[in-house]
This record gives sequence, C-alpha cells and structure tokens, in this order.
Amino acid sequence: MRRVLILGGTAWLGRAVAAAALAAGADVTCLARGEAGTVAAGARLVRADRNSPDAYDGVIGDWDDVIELSWNPPFVASGLEALADRAAHWTLVSSVSVYADSATPFADETAPLVEPVDLDRYADAKVHAERLTWARGEDRVLLARAGLIVGPGDPTDRFGYWPARFARGGRTLIPTTTGRHVQGIDVDDLAAWIERAGRTAVTGAVNAVGQELPLAEVLTTAQAAAGTATETVALDDDTLLRRGVQHWAGPRSLPLWLPAEARGFARRSDAAFLASGGRRRPLADTMRRTLDDERARGVGRPRRAGLTPAEEAEVLAG
Repeated sequence: MRRVLILGGTAWLGRAVAAAALAAGADVTCLARGEAGTVAAGARLVRADRNSPDAYDGVIGDWDDVIELSWNPPFVASGLEALADRAAHWTLVSSVSVYADSATPFADETAPLVEPVDLDRYADAKVHAERLTWARGEDRVLLARAGLIVGPGDPTDRFGYWPARFARGGRTLIPTTTGRHVQGIDVDDLAAWIERAGRTAVTGAVNAVGQELPLAEVLTTAQAAAGTATETVALDDDTLLRRGVQHWAGPRSLPLWLPAEARGFARRSDAAFLASGGRRRPLADTMRRTLDDERARGVGRPRRAGLTPAEEAEVLAG
C-alpha cells in the first residue's frame, strides 16, 4: 500500500488531497497542529508543532509521496531536512504568484520568477521554497504551481462571493468585464491531480490552473446558479477605484477583478497540467457546489473578501 504524508492536511486543500489519496487506496498520514480542522475520514493525524525540533519524530519510515503545503521558509527547510531522503516523490504546492510577469497571456513554466528579497512576502517565500525543494532532489520533485483555487469550503471567500451575492438578489455591482478573465481550478480537481501526479511520478514545474474563462461568463454562470432576480450595474475601473473599491480580494473588494495590467495572471498556459493528467469539471458544476456551500454557511455572513451590503450601496450611490 502506498504511504502518503501530507505536511498539513487539516485545512481546505490539504484535506481534499488526503481524501483523494484515501480514495485511491493509499495509507495517509497528516502532520499538523490540528487546529485548522479535522483530517479526512480514514487518515491518521500526527499532531505536531513544526516550530519544535522534534516535530517530525512521529512520522517514521519511508514515504511514496510527501506533500508540502506550507510556504513558511523554516517549515519548508525543516521538512526537507527531516524527510527528503525518505521520500520517493516530493510535491511542493506552490503558486502562479511566483512569476515576475503578470502581463503576458499564456506564459508557461519557463517564464521568469520573482527574485526573493523579503521572505515575509508570499511570492518571494514561494520561490524560496521551490528552490530549497528542487535542490534536495530535482528528479523526484513536483512544483505544483496552483492558480486560483475555488469551490466549496474556500476560506478566502473570493470565488464564492459572486454566487452568494447573486443569491441575495437586487441591484448587483459588477466591474466592467471586457478583456477580463478568470482561471479558477476546483479544489477537488486540484487535489485529484496532486494525488495522481504523485502516484505517476510527475516531476518538474507545472501550472496547476483552471480553464481560462471570460469574467463575464463566470458572473453569468453565478447569476444563473442563484436563480434570483438581479439587475447588474457595471462600473468602470476608474470609478471603482475612486470610490475605494479594491481589486481581487480582501475587504471592500470586488473579487476576481484584476488590474488591466495583470491580464496575464489569469491566463497562464495549462498545457503541462493537461499533459500530466489534469482534469477539470464544468464551471456550472463548481458554481453549483460553491453556492450550496455558501448557502450552508450563510450568504449574508461576514466575509474575508468582497463588499458588504452597506459598502455596495454606498459605491452604487456614488
């Protein structure tokens, strides 16, 4: 039986990867503090604080695949030191944020990377993690450069903002969509690929991204899934920025709305992902599952991304 070790495994993507590995018949261990949630049913949790020098003492023996989810530099380094020599395959979950250029559409894995300067910054730390990992065994390493991860359970609230917003009905503020794209990958599709890539010994850097879709199509699909009466009001970039609306994510934002100069961020080449066995479900399926999750959590709940009803009304009023 294959032995899979997930460094993490109790939060969103990690739990989905554990579930995929269990479904494929693997023996799955998750090393984590256990504070982010529970492990998938059937997985074993080894509770450990990775700041501790004995953090890895509870994961003994050899592993068919080790999957690293952290971008914390000391965690990445200590995990490699303790486990790299006992792993037949090593998967680092990285990010398309490692690329220095977000303006060029369809760039592939050979595009230049950010040069790490400040390891407290996400992109810098991800590049640093990639270099540490690659140096320990490039013939065994997969650098899974994930794009925007979407679907039920999303802790960032980005993608789910839209079906939840349309489900509330009424006048709905949207950005102008001309020339804008989204490249979201369903969390369960990404997890299934990570499991399969470890089992089939995929190595090298791979953009693990969703299908490139126009933002207008994503919003229309969200509106159709909600099935409520809504009137969309599109404002241009200058107006939104003047009224204090932020790009992409976080408070007082319109999620998935990117600056015009970042037109390549959501249009990465997916050729290597598809060639290595990546599969993606239809957008409508992901949107339906996301909306079901949003309704279960409450479409009017406080969110980590998007506009509150009061903020949206204020922006619309000008």
